[in-house]
Amino acid sequence: MPPTPATVQPANPSDGGLTHIHSGKVRDLYATDTGHLVMVASDRISAFDHVLATEIPDKGRILTAMSVWWFGQLADLVGNHLLSYDDELIPDAWRGRAMLCAKLDMIAVEAVVRGYLTGGGLLDYQATGSVCGIALPPGLTDGDRLPEPIFTPAAKAAVGEHDENISFAAVVAQVGERTAGRLRKLSLAIYARARELAADRGILLADTKFEFGLHSCTGELMLGDEVLTPDSSRFWPADQWRPGGRQPSFDKQYVRDWLTSPASGWDRHSDRPPPPLPEDVVAATRQRYLDAYERLTGLRFADWLAPARS
Repeated sequence: MPPTPATVQPANPSDGGLTHIHSGKVRDLYATDTGHLVMVASDRISAFDHVLATEIPDKGRILTAMSVWWFGQLADLVGNHLLSYDDELIPDAWRGRAMLCAKLDMIAVEAVVRGYLTGGGLLDYQATGSVCGIALPPGLTDGDRLPEPIFTPAAKAAVGEHDENISFAAVVAQVGERTAGRLRKLSLAIYARARELAADRGILLADTKFEFGLHSCTGELMLGDEVLTPDSSRFWPADQWRPGGRQPSFDKQYVRDWLTSPASGWDRHSDRPPPPLPEDVVAATRQRYLDAYERLTGLRFADWLAPARS
């Protein structure tokens, strides 16, 4: 059985000069006296716009390790907000789950790219024959590979609310034609790089979402938040890909599937919160996140920041 997860505790603003400014579904954000941000990935997990009562051990550290690795793989394509993941400004209690970041003016658009038809994209397609206004060939089924990856943005919602798919024209109206075009071009380029890299490791990147912001000083469009983790992406084992139904995955789809199964006894359309996750679901979810990290990076999670900081 995996170890009991440690909930991230708010920092004392007088200890290290950190001031809590925001908590999202998974991450807690702190401002530093130096004008930077410390982003802390908790072990919380969300599904169907709910933050679940049960945490997944090591999840925050896996997400951080994975994002750090991907930022490095993508550095020649796009800049990012990461300054350090082992800075003295980061309290020891958050070691391995926190990043010191540059401050970005975040763009309120989820930059979603889909290479395969599933999830919310499948529902849109079944209703309209298109996704975010992009017409797709008839007869596609759950898990089918699309003729080419598509940019399907969503309006970023507050915690507890659902992100809403929007058209590219709506993105243009919100951020302007130049920035919207740059968002689409960068998102598709990042997806292409990541899909190729994942394929070399026997993994299909079905879809993913990015968050971008403008650097507060330079105005440069940069990646923020996390990138290409099991929280923001669907990763499928290539050797088990069978279009026509739900795919095995290395992401939180396993949690979604349990919540919507008879075993949970939960109606996602009711006003009741989701039930706690049973121990076997927690352990299996943790293993999927761990497998995603180790298979994609070729690294051992046990080695992530293993040496003690002197």
